[in-house]
Amino acid sequence: MNLWLAVFLGGGAGSVVRYAISQVFHRIEVKGAFPWATLSANVLATAILAWLILRFEVHAQGKEHWRALLAIGFCGGFSTLSTFSFENFQLLRDGFIGYALLNIFISVGAGILLFYFFARSA
Repeated sequence: MNLWLAVFLGGGAGSVVRYAISQVFHRIEVKGAFPWATLSANVLATAILAWLILRFEVHAQGKEHWRALLAIGFCGGFSTLSTFSFENFQLLRDGFIGYALLNIFISVGAGILLFYFFARSA
């Protein structure tokens, strides 16, 4: 499979999963200012990427297609820095400074901790 096609397919699948998570949060009517769907998608995408990189060794020789499909495509399409940035901007603009800081801290902190956890268990 062509690497570009692998990234394309993985990115499409990751985007669909990201959309599904937002719909789940919408259906269970999680309301309020805190962006739970984006936080969940980003933390899950980071957990998958950490596992892939540290356990599955997608950077190993001969695994370029898996890396393109899963690590670059799927996790890239699944996570969303642009939405994370926009939602934090909205929180700050609307005066929810505590929520914005909490979201930033949890998102970045959880991401780093997930890589640390998977690195220690590798």
